[in-house]
Amino acid sequence: MATVDGDVSVASSLETTTPPKTLPTGDETTKGKQESRSSMGKKQKKKGDESVDPLITPVDSVWPPPYYFEDDLRRVRPYYWTYNTYCKERWRGRTLIEIFESEFRDRPTEYYRETMEKGDIFVNGKRVGPDYVIRNGDLISHTMHRHEPPVTAEPVGIIHEDDDMIVINKPSGVPVHPAGRYKFNSVLEIMKANRGQHFMPYPCNRLDRLTSGIMFVAKSVQAAEALGNQIKSRTVRKEYVARVAGEFPQGEVVCDQPILTISPKLGLNRVRANGKTARTVFKRLAYYPPKDSRASSAGDGMRDATEAGGESRGRPWVNKRGYSIVRCLPVTGRTHQIRVHLQYLGHPIQNDPIYANQRVWGLNLGRQDEDGTQTPDEDVISRLSRMGKEDVAEAVVYYDEMVDKYEKKRAERMTGQVCDVCATPLYSDPGMHELSLWLHSLRYEDADGAWSYKSPLPRWALPPEGMDGPTTVGGMEELVQAVQEEKPETTA
Repeated sequence: MATVDGDVSVASSLETTTPPKTLPTGDETTKGKQESRSSMGKKQKKKGDESVDPLITPVDSVWPPPYYFEDDLRRVRPYYWTYNTYCKERWRGRTLIEIFESEFRDRPTEYYRETMEKGDIFVNGKRVGPDYVIRNGDLISHTMHRHEPPVTAEPVGIIHEDDDMIVINKPSGVPVHPAGRYKFNSVLEIMKANRGQHFMPYPCNRLDRLTSGIMFVAKSVQAAEALGNQIKSRTVRKEYVARVAGEFPQGEVVCDQPILTISPKLGLNRVRANGKTARTVFKRLAYYPPKDSRASSAGDGMRDATEAGGESRGRPWVNKRGYSIVRCLPVTGRTHQIRVHLQYLGHPIQNDPIYANQRVWGLNLGRQDEDGTQTPDEDVISRLSRMGKEDVAEAVVYYDEMVDKYEKKRAERMTGQVCDVCATPLYSDPGMHELSLWLHSLRYEDADGAWSYKSPLPRWALPPEGMDGPTTVGGMEELVQAVQEEKPETTA
């Protein structure tokens, strides 16, 4: 069961102040699993009466986090965990199985139904079965043998720290909050493991899992609220840097296209005329053409398709060789705003597994398709749903010679194997291209100049070997000026 806003974990209260320096051995971990599983299954029944709802005993807390490191990845040994969440307003009057089918995609429907019948998904501490109708105030719980995906072993960097705030450089591929398949492999839990279990981090801004860069983590509720209010009042400026396909135009490019969430379940967004107002200012920092006249393996495929069709019309990736490093100033804060606007402009982030994926968006990749006529929402949602299960989730159009061929083939997907303990379908390790999105939160600053924090450019934004290019980024004045001038939208 994926966690959602408002989740309350029964393992939130931890028992020791400092985690031990060594993690449990495999035998100790297995023993702990068996003890937890036995406590989880405790039920109360009247003698001879199999119809009485059992009372459920949640599993014990997990500490220290069962991390181990292998192949440059931070891994978590499987463990038992109970999720708890109260009824959402949109869930009222719907059956338990219907909610899980529509809201959560971590497991197949058959798993959820069997788990409800067994009592590992329960309501108000009792087994109710899949056809139970959820009411206001119900507490839904799910105890499961949890398998977390690995994340990069890169540490959470510290840019600045004082009595109130920690400014961090978030690694790419690590979610900020525990959510979905991630619990201990999240920024907040990693920081807690490093600083002690009573450390309470309060994030002030958010970054998508794949995005790296500057984040603010307060040490108190008061400090978090103060910076949060400043960000909401739009007195804080933020700048990102992205690596995009092809030669991005010179000058300031302003995209004002509205953005609509077409699938909350998948977190999928696109430019749509009936979406929410969104605005992003872009400026090219550098352009790096291919090292030689021969296109990349992906480029060869594009050229062949063009020659076969006799023209490049309607195929925006043709001749988009090389890549650009682009500065991005989001004026509004819609989900995936920078990624969606770059896709719409015809220069998606080069390794974006969603918005640069021809298998999901079709030949036009969503470029200037604000009414969804070229690629209907239903088609996009259906294709993306298969990614990571039947198909490899990767950017299949814009790879160039700098992306290793091995990484094109390697990606996280179901292996066909199952866990010996819980029969959960197992995934392979993610490829490095799934742990990194070439989008980085570069800078946050107070509009009045009271403070400013900037991270170094990531490696993928630096000049490639044998080429000259910028290694630093100047001030934000030009980008801010473009916003103030109310420039019309410019397309590539």
